[in-house]
Amino acid sequence: MPNAISPAFPFARLDDRALVRISGPEARHFLHNVVTCNVESLQPGGARFGALLTPQGKIISDFLIYAPKDAPDTFLLDAPKALVGDLIKRLSMYRLRAKVEITPDEAHAVAARWGAFQLPEGAQVFPDPRLQALGERVVLPAVDAPAGDPAGYEAHRIGLGIPKGGADFAYGDAFPHETDMDQLGGVDFKKGCYVGQEVVSRMQHRGTARTRAVIAVFDAAPEEGSEIQAGEKSVGRIGSSARGQGIALVRLDRAADALAAGLPLVSAGVRVKLKKPGWAGFEMAGADGEV
Repeated sequence: MPNAISPAFPFARLDDRALVRISGPEARHFLHNVVTCNVESLQPGGARFGALLTPQGKIISDFLIYAPKDAPDTFLLDAPKALVGDLIKRLSMYRLRAKVEITPDEAHAVAARWGAFQLPEGAQVFPDPRLQALGERVVLPAVDAPAGDPAGYEAHRIGLGIPKGGADFAYGDAFPHETDMDQLGGVDFKKGCYVGQEVVSRMQHRGTARTRAVIAVFDAAPEEGSEIQAGEKSVGRIGSSARGQGIALVRLDRAADALAAGLPLVSAGVRVKLKKPGWAGFEMAGADGEV
């Protein structure tokens, strides 16, 4: 494999991600009882999207959970690197006497592949559980992980309307519904209790999620974090962006009011158009879910 990879290659090492290894005879049961997704039914070679929440239902960290084929009592959490230390600490608080080990896995790197690309020997491939169009996630030895095209992956993710924690929403301040986790398979509403479950279930059954992550379209990208205004009222905030599109966390009711009043949406002096992702099932005002 060449050392330098053309940006045209659909592969990217994700240096802002890291792995947490959860292992032991009670690892599956332990994870299932504390995170938002169903781990009991996760098959070897499969993946789940989930999160650890505060008791008040807000996201401490979201992650992808992998079940390696060759390790039946082991799970890998693909999480934001900046949160790994705190994530391990918080998971350890819930371990109690469970026969589980929770450790960082620094020997492996995380990557994404969204097209044909030959992987190094020893790479483990998992489907991205959020959306098939995102492609695959790859766990591979850190020493063999080429850089690939991280900017290309960001554009791919943003174009599909998939929010990213830390850039598109703040950890510790957002509910799963607000980040579209309920739309992307990140919450199992049929499983039993987990940390924060009561609040999340209430939002689901009452339909009280007014804030959603949607696609923003513009001619020139506003600075990340810029507010979206309709007249004097804040409608939302711009997150990450690439190639004329971005992710915005938006109050759908305020966006609908702006549409009804004929008010343009503006962020840092730039006109913004909002668009519901094609995979989303929530309602959004405007023709074809566009404001």
